[in-house]
Amino acid sequence: MHDSNSMLAAGSAAGEVSQDVPQQTRLAGRAAALTARFEAIPFTPWHRRARIIMGSATFLDAFDALSLAFVLPILINLWALTPAQIGWMIAASYIGQLVGALLFSRLAETLGRVHMAASATALMSVMSLTCILAGNFQMLFICRLIQGIGVGGEMPVAAAYISELLRAKGRGRNFMLYELIFPVGLMVTGQVGTLIVPAFGWKSLFLLGGIPGLLIAYLLYRLPESPRWLIGQGRLDEAENIIRQAEDSARRRDPNYTFDDRAYNEATLALGGQVQAAPRVRNRWRELLSPTFRVRTIVAWILWASSFFVANSLNNWMPTLYHTVYSLELGSALRAASMTNVAQVVILLACAFCIDRIGRRTWAVVSFLVGAVLLAALAAGGANSLWSLILLATLAYGVVGSVNAVLYLYTPEIYPTRMRAVGTGLATSWLRIASAVGPTTVGYMVGAQGIKSVFIMFGIVAVIGALAATQMIETGGRKLEDISS
Repeated sequence: MHDSNSMLAAGSAAGEVSQDVPQQTRLAGRAAALTARFEAIPFTPWHRRARIIMGSATFLDAFDALSLAFVLPILINLWALTPAQIGWMIAASYIGQLVGALLFSRLAETLGRVHMAASATALMSVMSLTCILAGNFQMLFICRLIQGIGVGGEMPVAAAYISELLRAKGRGRNFMLYELIFPVGLMVTGQVGTLIVPAFGWKSLFLLGGIPGLLIAYLLYRLPESPRWLIGQGRLDEAENIIRQAEDSARRRDPNYTFDDRAYNEATLALGGQVQAAPRVRNRWRELLSPTFRVRTIVAWILWASSFFVANSLNNWMPTLYHTVYSLELGSALRAASMTNVAQVVILLACAFCIDRIGRRTWAVVSFLVGAVLLAALAAGGANSLWSLILLATLAYGVVGSVNAVLYLYTPEIYPTRMRAVGTGLATSWLRIASAVGPTTVGYMVGAQGIKSVFIMFGIVAVIGALAATQMIETGGRKLEDISS
């Protein structure tokens, strides 16, 4: 067990070993030691607190993203919306999310994960309250567009942050339990929307999503910054203070917990000139397409676009289709649509406890293929019956939607810390594009070619996703620093 003197000695071990070792090498040795210390810490209440608070923001992200789906059936009659306007209203949030994903993930690389996640949460919460003031299609479109900037900014930054807090062992399980909060948020939105909207009107759902978000944004600002990001910025003293907090939490749970960081420092410095500090280069977007990262980046982009084109189109359109095409009364239509998120939660819970054994690649390939079969069944006649439509569409969304969550785990793993948020943010921008194009395309296709053509299109996109998933690199059980090297 460390006492305070040994901890201080570990932080300055570089200076004690040799005065001849260059400063750059000493800093590299200390950075490597801090990373190793943090990687050795098991999952503790310190990690759990960060996961719960960041997860609360992700929960609201899901709530705000889906709330419009349960408002639209009322607005269609209230404002006499056309199918094309419905598609554009759904797309508004995703257009904003595209901007938010690029903006906040880029800022997270220079200003930190915590402050950017908090700022994005504050923005989406304020705009949720502003949506209450909208009185027509144009006003609500603008409000949802701006709100989408916050919604799109929170998720990739949060995913990078949570990924950087977890060590290789059990990272898949612990991350997926965090990511499970998003479909739970979708599920709760469905259940709450089913009860609240018919009883209190469409504005009540935006009010419910806005007020708690301001409190959560405050709690986010108080979270510790990612030690891996601090180490990458050269802020080693700050990183060590936070790592000590995590180690203290581990020792409260297990008094015998220890990590011999002094010995690790000395072993690292014994390499002498072979150890070099990582160059402090300014991150650029084009590095994502450099020879080192090009293939994994393109594969990730195709996966994000494919999975969310199918899942978010289904999620946003099903309440309206049940109500308008299949003539279900409003409450029944909302309840039927909410089952898609229940299915996703159940499937993701199973995924969380087997993803480290099965692997990210295998789960994605199988899920895409199963989803394609279910969508093909809908196109072949399953959509003729309301109940077979509900069953097949619910299962298709749950299966393909599980890939969405796995991608939030996988994408931060394939990039180094200096570009993890940017890489994740740019990848999620493809989900925003697909989520804007998908619902808009469905709006035109339903009116012109019928609902079966929509399911054919979804099935083809799922097959494309399966083919791309075969090219994923397997990241399970590997340290983040090893994956990106």
